[in-house]
Amino acid sequence: MDLRVMGFDTPLFHTLHHLMDAAEDGENKSTSTPTRTYVRDAKAMAATPADIKEYPNFYAFIVDMPGLKSGDIKVQVEDENVLLICGERKREEEKEGAKYVRMERRVGKFMRKFVLPENANTEAISAVCQDGVLTVTIQKLPPPEPKKPKTIEVKIG
Repeated sequence: MDLRVMGFDTPLFHTLHHLMDAAEDGENKSTSTPTRTYVRDAKAMAATPADIKEYPNFYAFIVDMPGLKSGDIKVQVEDENVLLICGERKREEEKEGAKYVRMERRVGKFMRKFVLPENANTEAISAVCQDGVLTVTIQKLPPPEPKKPKTIEVKIG
């Protein structure tokens, strides 16, 4: 596959493509060779841009998910503080007599992972997908109450 044709002419994508080819060929089965799944996920994360906004009471994660329906997008929290957003867009089936002259729209897996700040309330998360843009909102926890000094009674003795 020629990465330049797809618009991915960066050193990161060349390296990932080389690693994926090595994993597919099975030439170097050492423990340092990344798995095909790892390489696929790394490519998906590199190709999925996101914006993060902080408001006084919540965080907003905005991710473009072109061509995906809300049922095709998964939003979950892993390890209590990692937000995972992923989905996959499949290639359209070719119709009789039609052939691609140029293919530039991205297909495949979309994925991003974000380590959430300590004040993110993982129990108060909402996700809305509108016009191909996913917005995940995570409420902030209230700031902790300042600790009051503890008084110790002094006994006679």
